[in-house]
Amino acid sequence: MKKVLMIAYHFPPLAGSSGIQRSLRFVQHLPALGWQPLVLTVDPRAYEQTSQDLMADVPAGTVVRRAFGLDTARHLNIKGRYLGWMARPDRWMSWRFDAVRQGLQMIKEYQPDAIWSTYPIATAHVIARLLHKKSGIPWVADFRDPMAQDGYPADPITWRAYQRIEQQAVETASRSVFTTPGAAQIYRERYPQAASRITVLENGFDEESFAHAGAPPAAAERVADQPVLLLHSGIIYPSERDPTQLFAALQRLRASGALTPQQMKIRFRASVHDALLTDLANQHGVLDFIELCPPVPYRQALAEMLSVDALLVMQASNCNAQIPAKIYEYLRAGKPLIGLTDPIGDTAGVLRGAGLEAIARLDSVDEIAALLPTFVAAVREQRATLPDPVAVKNASRQGRSQAFAQLLDGVLKP
Repeated sequence: MKKVLMIAYHFPPLAGSSGIQRSLRFVQHLPALGWQPLVLTVDPRAYEQTSQDLMADVPAGTVVRRAFGLDTARHLNIKGRYLGWMARPDRWMSWRFDAVRQGLQMIKEYQPDAIWSTYPIATAHVIARLLHKKSGIPWVADFRDPMAQDGYPADPITWRAYQRIEQQAVETASRSVFTTPGAAQIYRERYPQAASRITVLENGFDEESFAHAGAPPAAAERVADQPVLLLHSGIIYPSERDPTQLFAALQRLRASGALTPQQMKIRFRASVHDALLTDLANQHGVLDFIELCPPVPYRQALAEMLSVDALLVMQASNCNAQIPAKIYEYLRAGKPLIGLTDPIGDTAGVLRGAGLEAIARLDSVDEIAALLPTFVAAVREQRATLPDPVAVKNASRQGRSQAFAQLLDGVLKP
């Protein structure tokens, strides 16, 4: 069996990030496709939050090495402050040193055929490039999303570090992989000399996880005075998923009588920014429209998606080349879905590809205020559009893993 050395910060027992699913599910499915994964990750002390709920999903016998690494912000601060260079390109830059040492040991011991590293922790690409340089083993750089963007990272020195790392990766790696067509196109234009080596491998959902999440409640007639429950599961980024205009739309709808808290509730699960949501909701007088709920184990989160009335995805136009990984689990949940996102962005493209047209711009109070009452009424009357089954099937992690195995096979060909 061929072997791939997988360098991933996002790996169990990390908690609080949907990014872990990409690494974990590849590790699960690759062996059946002819590839043995060898995982090089970071010591759990580097994680802000940990949970054991996904540890059982790591197949028995998987080689997993955990290199020493610290979180600069938590472990290396003095009275809450630390030197900027200690967190460039990211707060886990210390992971690099032991990871390279252990990676070379793994290369000597297991003789992998390929190296794979995955962003959004930029240090993973730094580690992979050094291991590739020392070993000559083909390298696949999994960017997922763009690195150096307009205004991100905000710190100019960190931005230059990102730009340098991405340039080295794109120019050196056998393949550079992105999760959206828009991101791949940006990089083909940015690095035309490497355009033929830039490809797309989307995220997806894991069918086995849904199978173990529990069956959804049996369909029943809606109680007339029961509010439609709309779920947003996951992080609310203050810029990329800014809910300000959503709350302003709720304020307008309430004032006009077009929508009330008795007709609709929005549940924010594991937002990370509950204080921001509370402040904004108070400012607009719509606190009773929302529920703030803490994180739950992964399969419990999936079960919740199966049980609510509808699902909410938010993605601002400054992320048009990005797609929230959660959207594929939303599709699998088979519920009505409303997208507050730019109609020309990749997130809207995924929704339309699944036959879903309930889309309004996240930054438009007018569009949101026009769409919400209509959507809620359709959900209440059980006539809202559901995701197309063919599109759902095509988004499975098993299918994505097969494409990944084919990509790995391709980099080995002379």
